[in-house]
Amino acid sequence: MCGFIVGEEDLVHFSDRIPLHVRLWIQYYLPSRTPTAPDVTGRPIRSSRTTTTQATACSPRYRPEGEISETKTMSPKHVIFKKLSRDKSVGVYMAKRDFVDHCDSVDPVDGVVLIDPVQVKGKKVFVMLSCTFRYGRDDMDVMGVAFRRDIFLTTRQVYPELQDKERSVHTKMQEKLLRKLGDNAIPFFFEFPDNLPCSVCLQPAPSDVGKRCAVEFEVKAFCAENQEEKIEKRSSVRLAIRKIQYAPEDNKTIPSSEITCEFLMSDKPLHMQVSLEKETYYHGEPIKVSVYINNSSSRSLKDITVAVEQVTNVVLYSNDKYVRAVALEETSDTVPSGTTLKKVHTLIPLLAANKERRGIALDGKLKHEDTCLASSSIVKEEVLKEVQGMLVSYKVVVRLNASGMVGSSEVAVEVPFRLMHPKPDPAKEGESDDMVFEEFKRVYLKGVIPDDDESPTEA
Repeated sequence: MCGFIVGEEDLVHFSDRIPLHVRLWIQYYLPSRTPTAPDVTGRPIRSSRTTTTQATACSPRYRPEGEISETKTMSPKHVIFKKLSRDKSVGVYMAKRDFVDHCDSVDPVDGVVLIDPVQVKGKKVFVMLSCTFRYGRDDMDVMGVAFRRDIFLTTRQVYPELQDKERSVHTKMQEKLLRKLGDNAIPFFFEFPDNLPCSVCLQPAPSDVGKRCAVEFEVKAFCAENQEEKIEKRSSVRLAIRKIQYAPEDNKTIPSSEITCEFLMSDKPLHMQVSLEKETYYHGEPIKVSVYINNSSSRSLKDITVAVEQVTNVVLYSNDKYVRAVALEETSDTVPSGTTLKKVHTLIPLLAANKERRGIALDGKLKHEDTCLASSSIVKEEVLKEVQGMLVSYKVVVRLNASGMVGSSEVAVEVPFRLMHPKPDPAKEGESDDMVFEEFKRVYLKGVIPDDDESPTEA
């Protein structure tokens, strides 16, 4: 029996001479080499289907056309943040650094402490969760009053263990970490009270030196004979975390405000109305401001400005107020007497345009590169505002100058709104034990935080 080699292009010329069952065998088992039309350069266009090897019917790699190859789905790996003390006696491992305040509840703080019994040398190991408000450097002391206050502080002993380890495990991630790290790993668990503020700080000026005004959260593990003993830096580890809030469900409220002004020697008033599209905006989202002016007065209107202002109230100590325009649009529009103006302005409040300005409130981010403008504060009605440290709010302000024969007057309309982060989709915790350990790295603001600083603003 003689053999032959034939391709699909040969079927075009010899289709009448080859039996039907042979043609079907060739079309089914041989790879496609159908010639394609040339492109504009005159070269043949390559087929989108490529083959690395010529598979035959007897090859285990061979799959009929249209059959989907079965591939394994790579399970996502869990990122675990870790930090060790200088003498390696204690280390802290946590699966996240952001803890969400849902208004009715707050995500608990959980993790694992890894100890070295040889380095501990019979001492006890404690874990501390703290919320601190700073209003200046730690070395500033005026009339015996330090500009630092612990809003919340709780400490627990984890070694020697006071209860069975299995009873201390609250999450699946803790179980995975205990299996991964071994017998010297001990879980810890804290719950936030519902009256604590969220992480926020005031941006310092380029010339400011020292720790900035901020509400900071910190997890600290240390070795000591007792928790009142002075903590040695080399036997302790401090991790900055943050407490955040996400935007609530939009209640479909359309914020608006209006004003009617009557002037001296003017028979009719001036009416101005300002409205927004919604009550809650996300960071980086354009804000469209609709302005309607009906100038029935005898005055001429000019110098119209539209601004997004951030208002930060430092309520814990001095009740200071910082008002900063984080987005501004100045127009050359004029509204003569007896005319109207209707216009939509678009503003985008961003930190990129305000990085050198002192007193801008920022989210309590762990890395300066990730920092954005602070989110609006949402406080429950029964919580005292004085213990919140700093409260942040936003408003759109439209100002204009009404000039006449007897002088000029400034007219302003304010519309409050919320600026927040969108609520992310709930993450599903997988069954995989694959973990990626990432060091807590310290990122310093140039000229603001010295290298030997142990502030929790480091990450």
